[in-house]
Amino acid sequence: MKQDKILIIDMGSTKNTYIAREIRDLGVFTEIHPHDMTREELTKITNIKGIILNGGEHRHVDGADIEPSEALLGMGVPVLSVDHDGMDPWPESVEERLKKMKEFVFDVCKAEADWNMENFIAEQVSQIQKQVGDGKVLLALSGGVDSSVVAALLIKAIGKQLTCVHVNHGLLRKDEPEQVVHVFKEEMGANLVYVDAVDRFLDKLAGVADPEQKRKIIGEEFIRVFEDEARKLEDVDYLAQGTIYPDIIESGTKTVKSVKSHHNVGGLPEDLDFELVEPLKMLFKDEVRACGLALGLPESMVYRQPFPGPGLGVRCIGAITRDRLEAVRESDAILREEFAKAGLEGKVWQYFTVVPDVKSVGVKDHKRSFEWPVILRAVNTVDAMTATIERVPYDVLEAITHRITHEVKGVNRVLYDLTPKPVGTIEWE
Repeated sequence: MKQDKILIIDMGSTKNTYIAREIRDLGVFTEIHPHDMTREELTKITNIKGIILNGGEHRHVDGADIEPSEALLGMGVPVLSVDHDGMDPWPESVEERLKKMKEFVFDVCKAEADWNMENFIAEQVSQIQKQVGDGKVLLALSGGVDSSVVAALLIKAIGKQLTCVHVNHGLLRKDEPEQVVHVFKEEMGANLVYVDAVDRFLDKLAGVADPEQKRKIIGEEFIRVFEDEARKLEDVDYLAQGTIYPDIIESGTKTVKSVKSHHNVGGLPEDLDFELVEPLKMLFKDEVRACGLALGLPESMVYRQPFPGPGLGVRCIGAITRDRLEAVRESDAILREEFAKAGLEGKVWQYFTVVPDVKSVGVKDHKRSFEWPVILRAVNTVDAMTATIERVPYDVLEAITHRITHEVKGVNRVLYDLTPKPVGTIEWE
C-alpha cells in the first residue's frame, strides 16, 4: 500500500527522535537512518517524499564533518538541512520550527497525511504474509505490551501458523508466569507452549556482573530455548520479536554512541537459525499501545506496565543471586500493591524496585544487620526516550518502606531514585 515517508538522516544530532515524532504527529511516516545509506538500501524504502539532514554535536568525527552519501543526495527528492540538534543556526521558537517543518513536509515534499494505525496494521499484515508465506512462526510471548501486540498482529496475518512460547527464565515478576498462561492460553485460546527454564538461565548467569554481558547471555539463551522448542515442531523458520523503535535507537547509530544494547537488538547470536519477524520495530511505545487498541486488545493488556526483556535480571544489579533476585521480586510486588491502593496504578507510567549488590549496616530486632537496600523508581514518559520522576506522596513512600523492610528478607533500607532521563536511563542496567 502507499504510505508517504520522510527520512530523518542522522548527521550527529541527539534530537532525531524529536523531529521524527513531530512529523508523525502531522500524519506522515518518518524513519531515522544513518548518513552513509547506500543506493541499495534506499531502493528498499518506498514512497520517499523528502529527506531531512539533522546535524548536531556529534557531526564531527576524527576532526572532520560527516557528510551525507551521494546516494542520499542523488535521490531527486527535496532536502532540508537543520543543525544544532534539530534547530537552525539562528534561534527560533518551537512554533516557528513546527511551521517550517509543516511547510517542508506538505508544501515542498507534497506528502500526504496517510500515517495512521489502520494503514500501519494493513501494511504490516501484508508484509508479514509476504515474508512468511505458508511458513511457521515462533513468538516469545512474555505477556507484556510489545509481545502481546505482536501476537495480535501475527494472529491477524497468519492465524494458526503462529506458535507462542512463554519462557519462565526465573526473572519474571511475582506470579507472572501463572498469569500469562491463564490469560493467553485459557482466555485467548492461543497456541501456547510453556517452558520452565529457571535453572538453565540462572546457571548461565551465575557470577556475571557486567550488565551488557547479562543482556547478551539472556538474549542468546532465549534463542537457544526457541531453537529447542522449534525442533519439537516441524518446519519453523521464523522468530517473531517485540522489538520497538527506542530499542533500535538506544542501541546506537553510526554517529551516536549507544546508550545500551537491547536483548533483541544487540544480544542475538551470530549463528541465529531463524529469520526475524519484527512488525513493531518502527513504532514508539505510545504508538505500540495505539496499535494494540486498534487490533482490539483489551485496555488492561495494552496499558500494562512496561517490563524489560531481560526482566528482573537488570534490576538485580551486579551478579545475580537467587536470594537477592527474590528480594527484587518481593519488593516489586509490594511496590505495585501499594501503588494500586494509593490510586497510582494507572497514573504512573512505570515503577519498579532495584536491589544493588551492596550492603549497609542497620538494626533489626534489636540486633545489628548487614543487608541490602531496595531502590524505588517511578517515572512518567510518552515514548521512553525521556522520562520525568513521579512525585509520590510521602505517606505512600512511608508505607512502602515499612512493608519492604519488615516483609522482604535480607533488606534493611529503602531509597527513592529522583533522577530523570536524561541524565539517567529508565532502568538501572
